[in-house]
Amino acid sequence: MTEAENRTPRSDEARGTFDPEVTSEFAIPEGLAVPRTGGESETTSEFAVPEGLDAPQPVPGEPEGSAFSPPSTYSARQAPAAFTPAEGFPVVSLTKDVPWQDRMRTMLRMPVAERPAPERVPKAEEGGPAVPRVLDLTLRIGELLLAGGEGAEDVEAAMFAVCRSYGLDRCEPNVTFTLLSISYQPSLVEDPVTASRTVRRRGTDYTRLAAVFQLVDDLSDPETHLSLEEAYRRLAEIRRNRHPYPTWVLTSASGLLAGAASVLVGGDVVVFVAAALGAMLGDRLAWLCAGRGLPEFYQFLVAAMPPAAMGVALTLAHVDVKASAVITGGLFALLPGRALVAGVQDGLTGFYITAAARLLEVTYFFVGIVVGVLVMLYLGVQLGAHLHPDAALGITERPLWQIGASMLLSLTFAVLLQQERSTVLAVTLNGGVAWSVYGAMHYAGGISPVASTAVAAGVVGLFGQLLSRYRFVSALPYTTAAIGPLLPGSATYFGLLAIAQNEVDAGLVSLSKAAALAMAIAIGVNLGSEISRLFLRIGSPEKRRAAKRTRGF
Repeated sequence: MTEAENRTPRSDEARGTFDPEVTSEFAIPEGLAVPRTGGESETTSEFAVPEGLDAPQPVPGEPEGSAFSPPSTYSARQAPAAFTPAEGFPVVSLTKDVPWQDRMRTMLRMPVAERPAPERVPKAEEGGPAVPRVLDLTLRIGELLLAGGEGAEDVEAAMFAVCRSYGLDRCEPNVTFTLLSISYQPSLVEDPVTASRTVRRRGTDYTRLAAVFQLVDDLSDPETHLSLEEAYRRLAEIRRNRHPYPTWVLTSASGLLAGAASVLVGGDVVVFVAAALGAMLGDRLAWLCAGRGLPEFYQFLVAAMPPAAMGVALTLAHVDVKASAVITGGLFALLPGRALVAGVQDGLTGFYITAAARLLEVTYFFVGIVVGVLVMLYLGVQLGAHLHPDAALGITERPLWQIGASMLLSLTFAVLLQQERSTVLAVTLNGGVAWSVYGAMHYAGGISPVASTAVAAGVVGLFGQLLSRYRFVSALPYTTAAIGPLLPGSATYFGLLAIAQNEVDAGLVSLSKAAALAMAIAIGVNLGSEISRLFLRIGSPEKRRAAKRTRGF
């Protein structure tokens, strides 16, 4: 067979010669073959860019951005004016002479998309600090504030202020009773960075609390260039600082507080000394239990026994004194007024989980006090002590003594709270004003004790908030000790005594009155603080719209 006979139809088609017996209706006619260029695809697209109109390629080494990523020249402190949405949400003007607590609280009450842009120059190091380190510093500051008894909203405001001071404006802090967390998302297309910290130890030291507030204020000040390392150094110094008052001063203050409270409810010199001795003994026993690692419930239980035992002993010894005033004075030093006010404040500001946890803690403390006092009262009744639950405490005949006792009570309470010496005088005067308002309304005006207590606590909250805004510090040092004279010590004692003598109905009524007085104190303090903010210059009037809440749905 020849070479021509070995050719296949496909090879003939490729050469342009066709055998009529093997052709196809889809075959390309002779002379219309499409010229082929080497390596180029035959297919194209109507969306292909014509030759010569290629889009410019990005500069090598520059990362590809997105529509949501800020430009390379973006700065959280030098951002353009805030955008007003179509629905007409007003732009908020935050002046720098406003306390950072009010500015940050207003920002937190807004959605992230509606927060106004920062207006200050960044103080961070060149290139900015690492985000995890900023979040760690923020959590450490929040831990000290929450452990010191600060409200959840103020802790969130402080954490937000620290983040914004280093340019992290898209952050969301979250505070519960034992857990702090914060999340930062650079943009809508980048992964968020989240960190958390658990609060395991709590302590009352308002001097440390004031130092932390000063640190946050310096971080928020555009004229104070505080680096991240300097902030860490100052925070370490705050944690290492010792308490301003030694232990013997605290024990003496607890005794003077109980003595002043006994005079407040009608006691004399003997009652003053007996109440002071009982309270100091209870304080030392509570410190001993704390050193052995016992929970606070048992510390309160043990601390409540000596004042009650002192009153029962005076009754058994037939000493002509008011034993009820001795026991009531000892209760004043134990009632957890600070935790109660903080718990109610968290509930009124929308932090319901933290509020529930704080109020549950108050309940446990109160139950510990109840158990300790009831044990001693029951033993006294069994031994033949004649205690009268319906005995009236005479406190209307010597108002000047009561005012002086209330001021001494507030002074010693401030020492127990480890306050700065510069705030002791102000809170002492605030406590005297509170008792004067209560006495004028209840004893002179005949108004119910719950309403009188609420108004007096409102005055405490109002003055405390004004004093704190004058110094740009926390309001707790100016309010917590001042509510000491208003605590329901006598109602608590008479309720427990009635229960010990099998008069359960009368005891529950008296304890309900004590609970109502406690709630009146907490609500009054918070209401006074909110009223003060209505009249303070905290920016534009639209700022109050950020605090608007739902009606429960």
